Amino acid sequence: MPDPVILSAGSLHLDVIVEAPGLPRPDQTVTGTAVTYAFGGKGGNQAAAAARAGAEAHMAGATGTDDFAATLRAALDSAHVRRAGVQTHPGPSGMSVAILDPEGTYGAVIVSGANLLYRPEATAFPKRCAALLLQNEIPEAANLHLARRAASAGIRVILNAAPARPTSPELLRLTDLLIVNRGEAADLLGLPEATLNPGDAAKALTALGPKATIVTLGADGLAADRFIQSPILAKVISTHGAGDAFTGALAAEWARGIPLEHAARFAQAAASLHVATPPADRAAITETAIRQRLTG
Repeated sequence: MPDPVILSAGSLHLDVIVEAPGLPRPDQTVTGTAVTYAFGGKGGNQAAAAARAGAEAHMAGATGTDDFAATLRAALDSAHVRRAGVQTHPGPSGMSVAILDPEGTYGAVIVSGANLLYRPEATAFPKRCAALLLQNEIPEAANLHLARRAASAGIRVILNAAPARPTSPELLRLTDLLIVNRGEAADLLGLPEATLNPGDAAKALTALGPKATIVTLGADGLAADRFIQSPILAKVISTHGAGDAFTGALAAEWARGIPLEHAARFAQAAASLHVATPPADRAAITETAIRQRLTG
């Protein structure tokens, strides 16, 4: 069976990851202990995760004309992501700054740069494309344009509605699978996160238009509109990028024709392996390693 073909259309960022004892309070300066520069952006991360999970992954997005652009393109090559759909626009590439605490939790700020200049009408879908991955780090209009084209071509649309923002009813109706975390689910439903019931939230979100919804819960597993799954526990080194690892792996497995419940379990194994692996070693994660995590 040929590898499933995935197109991730979204953001490309150079991530500046700072290790610190905690997130600073307003007007406070915290002394950090280390800094790492890493390939990122939800679109790029999910494309790389799909490739690690055994998909033929393609990337559509945009970089600028600065030094970051060459780094981002080289990182896509290193991750075995096909990047013919990556555009170049004048000005800076996207970037983010993430602060990582000793427990592995983080907060981040993104500066979108060239990601806001991405032209979806110039994107060609690859042959045999089975799924389109979308996120909320490119404009809503770009997501809607691509979702319309994918739906008309019979390509599944997976929307990871992160970071949270208002989502048009049409985009939700075009979505085959909506993936959100607890906070994003609460924002989309206009409910307080503290009182959110994840299973009920997944059902309520599906009622807004998507064919299915998954609410990820980190160490508490996940809740979908039709099933609930316990976590695959791990000794956490860093949670940075875990949601992208989950989404990319799920897209790869679901595109193989695997039922959603089983594809979600495979994605949980990928996320569990991701958080337990030092960031410098994550590029070496393979589909085989994920399946071993799943069964072990």
